[in-house]
Amino acid sequence: MTALTESDLEQIVLGWFGELGYTILHGPEIAPEASLSERSSYSDPLLPAHVQIALSRLNPSLPPEALDDAFRKLTRIDSPTLIQRNHAFHRFLVEGIPVEYRTQDRIVSDSARLFDLADLENNDWLVVNQFTVVEGHHNRRPDIVVFVNGIPLGVIELKNPGDEKATIWSAFNQIQTYKEEIPSLFAFNELLVISDGYEARIGSLSSNKERFAPWRTIEGEEEARMRPPIEVLTKGVFRKEHLLDLVSHFVVFEAETDGSLIKKLAGYHQFHAVNKAVETTLTASRPKGDRRIGVIWHTQGSGKSLTMVFYAGKVVLHPAMENPTLLVLTDRNDLDGQLFGTFSRCQEILRQTPVQADARQRLRELLRVASGGVVFTTIQKFFPDPERDGDTFPRLSDRRNIVVIADEAHRSQYDFMDGFARHMRDALPNASFIGFTGTPVELSDRNTKAIFGDYISVYDIQRAVDDGATVPIYYESRLARLDLPEAEKPHIDQEFEEVTETEEEERKEKLKSKWAALEAVVGTEKRIGLIAKDIVDHFEKRLEALDGKAMIVGMSRRICLDLHKALITLRPEWYDKDDTKGILKVVMTGSATDPVEWQEHIRNKPRREKLANRFRNPNDPFRIVIVRDMWLTGFDAPSLHTMYLDKPMRGHGLMQTIARVNRVFKDKPGGLIVDYLGIAHELKTAMATYTQSGGSGKPTLDQDDAVAALLKHYEICCGLFHGFDWSSGKQSPEKRLSLLPFAQDHILSQENGQKRLAKAVSDLSKAFALAVPHPRGIEIRDDVRFFQEVNAVLTKSGPSSGRDPGDMDHAIRQIVSGAIVSEGVIDIFEAAGLMRPDLSILSEEFLADVRNMPQKNLAVELLRKLLDNEIKTRSRKNVVLSRSFSEMLEKTLRAYHNRAIETVQVIEELITLAGEIRKAEKRGEDLGLSEDEVAFYDALETNDSAVKILGDKVLCEIARELVQTIRNNVTVDWSIREDRRAHIKRLVKRILKKNGYPPDKQEKATETVLEQAETLCQDWVA
Repeated sequence: MTALTESDLEQIVLGWFGELGYTILHGPEIAPEASLSERSSYSDPLLPAHVQIALSRLNPSLPPEALDDAFRKLTRIDSPTLIQRNHAFHRFLVEGIPVEYRTQDRIVSDSARLFDLADLENNDWLVVNQFTVVEGHHNRRPDIVVFVNGIPLGVIELKNPGDEKATIWSAFNQIQTYKEEIPSLFAFNELLVISDGYEARIGSLSSNKERFAPWRTIEGEEEARMRPPIEVLTKGVFRKEHLLDLVSHFVVFEAETDGSLIKKLAGYHQFHAVNKAVETTLTASRPKGDRRIGVIWHTQGSGKSLTMVFYAGKVVLHPAMENPTLLVLTDRNDLDGQLFGTFSRCQEILRQTPVQADARQRLRELLRVASGGVVFTTIQKFFPDPERDGDTFPRLSDRRNIVVIADEAHRSQYDFMDGFARHMRDALPNASFIGFTGTPVELSDRNTKAIFGDYISVYDIQRAVDDGATVPIYYESRLARLDLPEAEKPHIDQEFEEVTETEEEERKEKLKSKWAALEAVVGTEKRIGLIAKDIVDHFEKRLEALDGKAMIVGMSRRICLDLHKALITLRPEWYDKDDTKGILKVVMTGSATDPVEWQEHIRNKPRREKLANRFRNPNDPFRIVIVRDMWLTGFDAPSLHTMYLDKPMRGHGLMQTIARVNRVFKDKPGGLIVDYLGIAHELKTAMATYTQSGGSGKPTLDQDDAVAALLKHYEICCGLFHGFDWSSGKQSPEKRLSLLPFAQDHILSQENGQKRLAKAVSDLSKAFALAVPHPRGIEIRDDVRFFQEVNAVLTKSGPSSGRDPGDMDHAIRQIVSGAIVSEGVIDIFEAAGLMRPDLSILSEEFLADVRNMPQKNLAVELLRKLLDNEIKTRSRKNVVLSRSFSEMLEKTLRAYHNRAIETVQVIEELITLAGEIRKAEKRGEDLGLSEDEVAFYDALETNDSAVKILGDKVLCEIARELVQTIRNNVTVDWSIREDRRAHIKRLVKRILKKNGYPPDKQEKATETVLEQAETLCQDWVA
């Protein structure tokens, strides 16, 4: 049985596209010089004839000059950046291309459609493999390009399933290269797909690694678990009705604070939930409908706000809704502002600008309109005005096409009997209601179901973590760390009622006695001092292992400010009065009546937003924020990984708060909740509600689980170093440095030692980042550092090839000492006590140093890396020579790994090979040939006795003539177009025959020459 290759995978994927009804074409068949050419130039990413035919077919009412204008605008999108050009194209896709034309008496403004969403078969569906694009000096050939009406909407990059080095992230890196080198293709892109045959992910033009996500369904929300992920993605995304729906209704562009654009694509859970919700909306809003659309429960951090945007965008456009009015409802001003901000940034998909009703009268005006509008308000604005309305809110509209979208629909404020919801029903008696929530609705909560109905879609914690949409949350109680007498410890009454920040401000004299009593105990000077000291120690140790930020949640504003004071007493350098500087800040509301010493921490909304942007920026030194209520819901800071909770919380509020640390960020393995007040019972209660509602996965995992994982991976690493004593390395960096060559030698002496260590250390580092600063983690910290250092030197690829920049983009920090390493990577030669070699020389002195190294296994590894790197460099120019050297290297190493030859002997053979490579450097000079000509000289099998008879002079002439002839005749796609390849082959044979090359050797030499030409022609035709 032969191994599955990249070409096999490509053909399998093309077969699935065939099943979906696409026409399949081979890139060279439609290349510019081909008889079935579809474009005049390789620089054209569109299929012009297909585009023009589609424009004409889809826009029969437009005159030819308008169609020409539309085509011209499509092909000449001019913006400074690729993402801006892509944004301009996306607007064409969604809205049509604006055109003007003159009739007899006036100028008409209209738009030209690019796609037909109503009649899918009225579109032209085409998939092309090996589609070459040339731009500037770059010649690139993506594996599969998906065209609809001649426009390349999708690019699929595949990697060899049988090659362990060809991973899904190799495909990701290749896509990034394509975006840089052939951006014209990506100006029209809507979907990027990467796969290695086993794993498959989809992303947008601006998606980083974390945002490339799996697609787990083919039809509906049912996961297709028993099929290969690439099949599920292909059939689930590129099904005709799915593809045009996805790119038309489930893509948004959001502006970052620095003005840059981010393109966001819906996940499969959002796509199917929204489509199901639109169906139930149509049913609920009919004359006989019950006006209950349902509830969408998508766990916090999985994109709930964007799901609301996608839903609003689809409902607004649906013809059956007849230009509806959408009322987006929250129960808090800060949530209203955050959600309004999200909708405002995505207003293109809504086809209108959302409006915020900041007063009751303004709300009434906005809801009395005849149609249309996306209105934001808080539920409290539905309270009747006692002077004007009595106790009944006035009727504002009888229309049935009003949809109320409630955020966090389970809250008590949505009380149907005598709460705000009743007044809302009075105002809008025929409106339909849909609820969105990040936490489950309690089984006993009948009000929510009475207003909104049953679940439409559930996307729980387990699925979100499995999909990489969120990271798991761990829980650690630090109560035992606070050395307080029992009488001084706060105790939370089960009937305790939380007081919000607003109530704290407005009702200072009327606070409930239970709250006031507890606040007094929680806020004692002694206790705050102990917590401050513990947080400093805890977070500084966390930062050693995991880059990121922390949030401290206090019970009252007074406690927050006292804790701030205690922290800056311990760490004065954390403080700066300037909002643009400083590591630690308090974010809270307040007024001029608050104490004067509080005033520097009371900021207006614009100042708080600037601080929020600083905190969201992972590179900003603002690392720790203290809050009471602010930023606990609807606030995203992905690099936030630790939350210190010192506030009584329960239920939905608790679940939403802890979710601040579950956002995906680089390779962040999880978030941590540190409990100083004893909320374990509340977490268990929340968990019971969660599981009763049908959710899978735990809201939090015990930190003991992380410690157990740490110890397990620590034992594996210790096993790899069994019999090796590294204890002396704990004494100083110098000692560790001297140990490293021996440690490497120990690992390399084991079967697959380096590979096993890399996996073990990676797992250990993740577990350490989660567990630290647990005492068991601190105990083994030096050992973890040692294991990381040994792994770092062994994974160093060699002096001439730096690491992939993406590999440096980590949140997990290597806890290695700066005295030894730079950015966590130790120089392999320095660690071995050698001068860094000049690879182009591989001097005798250097080789002699290697020969005399006491660590023989390490010497073999050093030589292997050097020679492998050098051979790879040569393979880009000289196929024959590099193949010869590669075979010699493989043969020697095979014998070494099979223990057929001793380590000393393998070192000698590798040094001999290094000498051969050095000699090869000078052959061109001796023969009077250029580098390209030497490559063709070697392709002529000059070692064969029958060929040698011709003599070097004739062979050199043949090599020169081959270079000149092939260079003058190759075209971009010659190697994969049979007609062009046959032409080059005839020219090569003619040259060989003319110069008396042995006839029986000509066929093999020709094939080798063509192979060599394929390697060099990339530079020649660029």
